[in-house]
Amino acid sequence: MDELELLKKDWQKKDKDFPKLTYNEIYKMILKKSSSIVKWIFIISILEFVFWVGIAFLLKYTGYADDMANVGSNTAFIIMSVISYIILAYFFYRFYMNYRTINTTDNATTLMENILRTRRTVKQYVGFNLIAMVVSVGILLPYFIKQDPESQTIIEQATADGELLKFYAGIIIVTLLMLAVVIGILLLFYWLIYGILLKRLNKNYRELKKLEV
Repeated sequence: MDELELLKKDWQKKDKDFPKLTYNEIYKMILKKSSSIVKWIFIISILEFVFWVGIAFLLKYTGYADDMANVGSNTAFIIMSVISYIILAYFFYRFYMNYRTINTTDNATTLMENILRTRRTVKQYVGFNLIAMVVSVGILLPYFIKQDPESQTIIEQATADGELLKFYAGIIIVTLLMLAVVIGILLLFYWLIYGILLKRLNKNYRELKKLEV
Protein backbone atom coordinates (compact mmCIF):
# COMPACT_ATOMS: atom_id res chain seq x y z
CA MET A 1 0.00 0.00 0.00
CA ASP A 2 1.55 3.32 -1.06
CA GLU A 3 1.68 6.61 0.81
CA LEU A 4 -1.36 8.02 -0.97
CA GLU A 5 -3.54 5.06 0.04
CA LEU A 6 -2.47 5.47 3.67
CA LEU A 7 -3.29 9.15 3.55
CA LYS A 8 -6.68 8.41 2.05
CA LYS A 9 -7.48 6.01 4.85
CA ASP A 10 -6.44 8.60 7.41
CA TRP A 11 -8.63 11.17 5.71
CA GLN A 12 -11.65 8.88 5.89
CA LYS A 13 -11.16 7.79 9.51
CA LYS A 14 -13.71 8.94 12.07
CA ASP A 15 -11.55 8.18 15.04
CA LYS A 16 -10.66 11.43 16.82
CA ASP A 17 -7.33 10.00 17.90
CA PHE A 18 -6.06 10.43 14.32
CA PRO A 19 -5.82 13.81 12.58
CA LYS A 20 -8.06 13.97 9.51
CA LEU A 21 -6.47 15.02 6.25
CA THR A 22 -8.36 17.59 4.24
CA TYR A 23 -9.36 17.34 0.61
CA ASN A 24 -6.65 19.86 -0.30
CA GLU A 25 -3.94 17.87 1.48
CA ILE A 26 -4.76 14.70 -0.42
CA TYR A 27 -5.07 16.68 -3.67
CA LYS A 28 -1.61 18.17 -3.14
CA MET A 29 -0.19 14.69 -2.62
CA ILE A 30 -1.71 13.49 -5.92
CA LEU A 31 -0.48 16.64 -7.65
CA LYS A 32 3.06 16.10 -6.37
CA LYS A 33 3.12 12.47 -7.55
CA SER A 34 1.67 13.34 -10.97
CA SER A 35 4.16 16.16 -11.45
CA SER A 36 7.04 13.82 -10.61
CA ILE A 37 5.81 11.18 -13.09
CA VAL A 38 5.45 13.69 -15.95
CA LYS A 39 8.91 15.10 -15.17
CA TRP A 40 10.38 11.61 -15.52
CA ILE A 41 8.54 11.08 -18.81
CA PHE A 42 10.21 14.24 -20.11
CA ILE A 43 13.66 13.22 -18.80
CA ILE A 44 13.45 9.67 -20.20
CA SER A 45 12.38 10.92 -23.64
CA ILE A 46 15.45 13.19 -23.73
CA LEU A 47 17.73 10.36 -22.60
CA GLU A 48 16.25 8.08 -25.27
CA PHE A 49 16.96 10.70 -27.94
CA VAL A 50 20.55 11.12 -26.69
CA PHE A 51 20.99 7.33 -26.77
CA TRP A 52 19.98 7.02 -30.44
CA VAL A 53 22.09 10.03 -31.43
CA GLY A 54 25.01 8.40 -29.60
CA ILE A 55 24.49 5.17 -31.55
CA ALA A 56 24.53 7.14 -34.82
CA PHE A 57 27.83 8.81 -33.87
CA LEU A 58 29.38 5.48 -32.90
CA LEU A 59 28.46 4.03 -36.29
CA LYS A 60 30.12 7.00 -37.97
CA TYR A 61 33.44 6.22 -36.31
CA THR A 62 33.40 2.47 -36.89
CA GLY A 63 33.59 0.33 -39.99
CA TYR A 64 30.28 1.80 -41.12
CA ALA A 65 31.73 5.31 -41.50
CA ASP A 66 31.65 5.30 -45.30
CA ASP A 67 28.14 3.87 -45.45
CA MET A 68 26.89 6.45 -42.94
CA ALA A 69 28.53 9.25 -44.91
CA ASN A 70 26.84 8.07 -48.10
CA VAL A 71 23.47 7.80 -46.36
CA GLY A 72 23.94 11.24 -44.86
CA SER A 73 24.22 12.72 -48.34
CA ASN A 74 21.01 11.04 -49.53
CA THR A 75 18.33 13.69 -50.19
CA ALA A 76 15.41 11.58 -48.97
CA PHE A 77 17.30 10.72 -45.79
CA ILE A 78 18.14 14.38 -45.15
CA ILE A 79 14.51 15.43 -45.59
CA MET A 80 13.31 12.61 -43.35
CA SER A 81 15.89 13.51 -40.68
CA VAL A 82 14.90 17.19 -40.65
CA ILE A 83 11.20 16.33 -40.37
CA SER A 84 11.92 13.78 -37.62
CA TYR A 85 13.97 16.26 -35.57
CA ILE A 86 11.25 18.88 -35.87
CA ILE A 87 8.58 16.44 -34.72
CA LEU A 88 10.77 15.17 -31.87
CA ALA A 89 11.44 18.76 -30.78
CA TYR A 90 7.67 19.27 -30.72
CA PHE A 91 7.19 16.21 -28.48
CA PHE A 92 9.96 17.33 -26.11
CA TYR A 93 8.27 20.72 -25.91
CA ARG A 94 4.88 19.06 -25.20
CA PHE A 95 6.37 16.85 -22.47
CA TYR A 96 7.98 19.89 -20.84
CA MET A 97 4.80 21.96 -21.09
CA ASN A 98 2.76 19.07 -19.68
CA TYR A 99 5.12 19.02 -16.71
CA ARG A 100 4.89 22.77 -16.19
CA THR A 101 1.12 22.77 -16.57
CA ILE A 102 0.59 19.93 -14.11
CA ASN A 103 3.07 21.46 -11.69
CA THR A 104 1.00 24.65 -11.48
CA THR A 105 -2.48 23.14 -11.56
CA ASP A 106 -4.72 24.39 -8.78
CA ASN A 107 -7.84 22.19 -9.05
CA ALA A 108 -8.64 18.50 -9.48
CA THR A 109 -10.68 18.86 -12.69
CA THR A 110 -7.87 20.62 -14.54
CA LEU A 111 -5.34 18.13 -13.19
CA MET A 112 -7.39 15.23 -14.57
CA GLU A 113 -7.54 16.95 -17.98
CA ASN A 114 -3.76 17.45 -17.91
CA ILE A 115 -3.19 13.79 -17.01
CA LEU A 116 -5.31 12.71 -19.98
CA ARG A 117 -3.41 15.13 -22.23
CA THR A 118 -0.09 13.69 -21.06
CA ARG A 119 -1.28 10.15 -21.77
CA ARG A 120 -2.24 11.13 -25.32
CA THR A 121 1.12 12.82 -25.89
CA VAL A 122 3.04 9.74 -24.76
CA LYS A 123 1.00 7.43 -26.99
CA GLN A 124 1.50 9.75 -29.97
CA TYR A 125 5.24 9.91 -29.24
CA VAL A 126 5.55 6.12 -29.15
CA GLY A 127 3.49 5.80 -32.32
CA PHE A 128 5.65 8.37 -34.12
CA ASN A 129 8.88 6.57 -33.17
CA LEU A 130 7.59 3.25 -34.49
CA ILE A 131 6.26 4.77 -37.73
CA ALA A 132 9.51 6.73 -38.24
CA MET A 133 11.50 3.51 -37.91
CA VAL A 134 9.37 1.72 -40.53
CA VAL A 135 9.60 4.69 -42.91
CA SER A 136 13.39 4.87 -42.39
CA VAL A 137 13.76 1.22 -43.34
CA GLY A 138 11.56 1.76 -46.39
CA ILE A 139 13.78 4.64 -47.54
CA LEU A 140 17.20 3.27 -46.62
CA LEU A 141 16.87 -0.39 -47.64
CA PRO A 142 16.55 0.28 -51.39
CA TYR A 143 19.41 2.78 -51.10
CA PHE A 144 21.73 0.25 -49.43
CA ILE A 145 20.80 -2.45 -51.95
CA LYS A 146 21.59 -0.09 -54.80
CA GLN A 147 24.92 0.99 -53.29
CA ASP A 148 26.12 -2.43 -52.13
CA PRO A 149 28.30 -4.15 -54.80
CA GLU A 150 27.49 -7.64 -53.53
CA SER A 151 23.76 -6.94 -53.71
CA GLN A 152 24.13 -5.68 -57.24
CA THR A 153 25.99 -8.86 -58.22
CA ILE A 154 23.21 -10.99 -56.72
CA ILE A 155 20.57 -8.92 -58.53
CA GLU A 156 22.36 -9.34 -61.85
CA GLN A 157 22.60 -13.10 -61.31
CA ALA A 158 18.94 -13.30 -60.23
CA THR A 159 17.93 -11.33 -63.32
CA ALA A 160 19.92 -13.67 -65.57
CA ASP A 161 18.26 -16.70 -63.92
CA GLY A 162 14.80 -15.15 -64.12
CA GLU A 163 14.50 -15.13 -60.31
CA LEU A 164 14.54 -11.38 -59.67
CA LEU A 165 11.02 -11.46 -58.22
CA LYS A 166 12.03 -14.28 -55.88
CA PHE A 167 15.06 -12.27 -54.74
CA TYR A 168 13.00 -9.19 -53.89
CA ALA A 169 10.31 -11.32 -52.22
CA GLY A 170 13.00 -12.83 -49.99
CA ILE A 171 14.33 -9.37 -49.13
CA ILE A 172 10.84 -8.14 -48.22
CA ILE A 173 10.06 -11.19 -46.06
CA VAL A 174 13.36 -10.99 -44.16
CA THR A 175 12.93 -7.23 -43.68
CA LEU A 176 9.38 -7.63 -42.36
CA LEU A 177 10.50 -10.35 -39.94
CA MET A 178 13.36 -8.19 -38.67
CA LEU A 179 11.02 -5.21 -38.33
CA ALA A 180 8.57 -7.32 -36.36
CA VAL A 181 11.34 -8.36 -33.95
CA VAL A 182 12.66 -4.81 -33.54
CA ILE A 183 9.16 -3.36 -33.08
CA GLY A 184 8.45 -6.07 -30.50
CA ILE A 185 11.60 -5.14 -28.58
CA LEU A 186 10.78 -1.42 -28.75
CA LEU A 187 7.20 -2.03 -27.61
CA LEU A 188 8.53 -4.02 -24.67
CA PHE A 189 10.92 -1.16 -23.84
CA TYR A 190 8.13 1.43 -24.09
CA TRP A 191 5.81 -0.73 -22.03
CA LEU A 192 8.42 -1.20 -19.30
CA ILE A 193 9.36 2.49 -19.17
CA TYR A 194 6.47 4.67 -20.31
CA GLY A 195 3.84 2.01 -19.62
CA ILE A 196 4.72 1.81 -15.94
CA LEU A 197 4.75 5.59 -15.60
CA LEU A 198 1.41 5.90 -17.40
CA LYS A 199 -0.04 3.18 -15.16
CA ARG A 200 0.89 5.24 -12.11
CA LEU A 201 -0.52 8.35 -13.76
CA ASN A 202 -3.78 6.50 -14.48
CA LYS A 203 -3.94 5.51 -10.81
CA ASN A 204 -3.65 9.15 -9.84
CA TYR A 205 -6.42 9.97 -12.29
CA ARG A 206 -8.73 7.41 -10.67
CA GLU A 207 -7.93 8.79 -7.21
CA LEU A 208 -8.83 12.27 -8.39
CA LYS A 209 -12.17 11.02 -9.71
CA LYS A 210 -12.90 9.47 -6.32
CA LEU A 211 -12.11 12.79 -4.62
CA GLU A 212 -14.46 14.59 -6.97
CA VAL A 213 -17.37 12.28 -6.10
